[in-house]
Amino acid sequence: MTDRINKAGLQVAPELARFIEGQALPGTGVDAQMFWDGLATVVADIQPRVNAALAERTRMQADIDAWHIARRGQPHDGAAYEAFLHEIGYLVPEGPAFAIETQNVDPEIAQIAGPQLVVPVMNARFALNAANARWGSFYDALYGTDALGDLPEGKGFDATRGARVVARAKAFLDEALPLDHGTWASVSKLGLAGNDLTMASGGAGVALKDPAQFKGHARDGNVLRLLFENNDLKIEVVVDAENQIGRTDPAGIADVRLESALSAIMDCEDSVAAVDAEDKVVAYGNWLGLMKGDLEEAVQKGDKTIIRRLNPDLSYTAPDGTTITTKARALMLVRNVGHLMTTPAVLDANGAEISEGILDGMVTVLAAMHDLTRRANSSAGSVYVVKPKMHGPGEVALSNDLFTAVEHALGLPQYTVKLGIMDEERRTSANLAECIRAAKHRVAFINTGFLDRTGDEIHTSMEAGPMLPKGDMKGQPWIEAYEDRNVDIGLACGLRGRAQIGKGMWAMPDDMAQMLEAKIGHPMSGANCAWVPSPTAATLHATHYHKVNVKARQAELAAAGPRGTLGDLLTIPVMDGRNLSDAQIEAEIDNSAQGILGYVVRWVDQGVGCSKVPDIHDVALMEDRATCRISSQALANWLHHGVINEAQVEASLRKMAAKVDAQNAGDPAYQPMAPGFDGLAFLAAQALVIEGRRQPSGYTEPLLHAYRAQVKNAVQLEATE
Repeated sequence: MTDRINKAGLQVAPELARFIEGQALPGTGVDAQMFWDGLATVVADIQPRVNAALAERTRMQADIDAWHIARRGQPHDGAAYEAFLHEIGYLVPEGPAFAIETQNVDPEIAQIAGPQLVVPVMNARFALNAANARWGSFYDALYGTDALGDLPEGKGFDATRGARVVARAKAFLDEALPLDHGTWASVSKLGLAGNDLTMASGGAGVALKDPAQFKGHARDGNVLRLLFENNDLKIEVVVDAENQIGRTDPAGIADVRLESALSAIMDCEDSVAAVDAEDKVVAYGNWLGLMKGDLEEAVQKGDKTIIRRLNPDLSYTAPDGTTITTKARALMLVRNVGHLMTTPAVLDANGAEISEGILDGMVTVLAAMHDLTRRANSSAGSVYVVKPKMHGPGEVALSNDLFTAVEHALGLPQYTVKLGIMDEERRTSANLAECIRAAKHRVAFINTGFLDRTGDEIHTSMEAGPMLPKGDMKGQPWIEAYEDRNVDIGLACGLRGRAQIGKGMWAMPDDMAQMLEAKIGHPMSGANCAWVPSPTAATLHATHYHKVNVKARQAELAAAGPRGTLGDLLTIPVMDGRNLSDAQIEAEIDNSAQGILGYVVRWVDQGVGCSKVPDIHDVALMEDRATCRISSQALANWLHHGVINEAQVEASLRKMAAKVDAQNAGDPAYQPMAPGFDGLAFLAAQALVIEGRRQPSGYTEPLLHAYRAQVKNAVQLEATE
């Protein structure tokens, strides 16, 4: 790229400069000179610290590798290992008890427990769907998924299935909104006396056991919408006797709508493929549109074009006659990239790429300034930035200082930006309290992420020996301690009532019955949010927060005291002499190879950073870079320790490439990997395993970015010839 523009000594890609000055700045009160001078100052101050933090990662990893190599063949000494980690600064002393001091936090973060979506911000349709997923039809979610135990058959309406949906929904209402006698199935009339709710069953009056759960009503023609609340979550019962469903219902109930995705992370990181200025402008542009409220996307449905845009708020009349307004959009957070990657979108005075995380910080906060005046997203006047892949308290402090510098550069009050800490790296888990302390005025979110955390677990202890198969990891002491300590430490640090304590993604978007059975464990664990893969999943997962009062559950856990120990957390999941059969080894190689290829081929060739990818058994899984990281590190570890060899890896990759080709046969944009096995996507997948041990912290980004850039450059070159 030679046509860069000099801005305050920085060399800026022209498309980024045009976006900043033509779209992002107008309306913020920040002029171009102020922005570019500010960015240059932030780069000058923060970039050397980012470089030093990355060098510290490398030093510590080398020390840990050397410690394991020197003791190879000896029994593991947990006490000596922990002392060693203190000695090299990997573990830091824990200070006195404290509580976070974060101010101006929205209720969706601080007070209300519920589902959270994570969505690639580069896809405008997905982003709008996630933002609008604050409310969802419980009837539709039950009817269209396997939540009832089976899937709908045929294209027409199945009245029998419809009756099952209604019965299930009314059973839910019996739990969430219990009546003083009888059940919702027996309710024959719903109406109003003035602004008060009236109900009847069999000709006799019936009422809510707790009348305060009725919050208001709204009329849209013949449609009566009744608003209720349980565990701070809202429920809407829609009465419409003219509706296909309502006219067969004794009370005229046509739908039950649930407040679903309370918050949504608009992701600039693991679920996108953004390798240059062109890509970054797409990501920033969609985030800007969400913050300005004017993002639109045309969606073709048959012969109709539908314009998707952000939903307006909902209004109701309360029992006392006043008007109440309820949000119809999820509270939006933005996930920036971590400290590792640089971006060719901006070069510093020496011609070096600047930290992508610095650019993300400046531009995403600038875009969010439009909402600080509108208060349509954050009524509290805050900007929520989730920062991933931080290693330990020093890197959290670095992020805290980065956002202080960004606030100063943009003329914002300090701590306008709230920080989400992704607890997904081992050094962060082991020092979580001190990580929270390092940003105690900003922390609004901590979250566990099993896949990235496992990837770092493998890479950090690469020299300790061959690791257990992926499927055995969740049964190990470190993972239970990791999940429990995240909640316990968060509660001890005062996050209750001020911040989210989150849990990770349900990866099977088509398996809602299993999700309903399993994911209630997240609110039971004390987490007040957990990730789901779709708006429909958010509606179904919302029922768990009606069953579990998370505030009460957190109080129970806080009183019970901490679970898990640091020793448990630092238990290394090596095989310890366990022998696997040839068939078990081959199955494990094939499983990881297929997962890597299925994800990487879309990432490199098509720029798709997150999608439903069929696994080796043709089960659709939500895949992003975290899933790719654990698979590539698992194979790299076995390769390093001689459990497998390169010939086995190559044979499996070729076999699985043919399978992935077949799985993608219906995609006209797909480029097959077989039989040549020489395309950039296949080579990228191969490199992730063969070079995996040497990748920083086992991350996939450096290799994926390099191969994707080659594809884009080849396409651009072909277009100019």
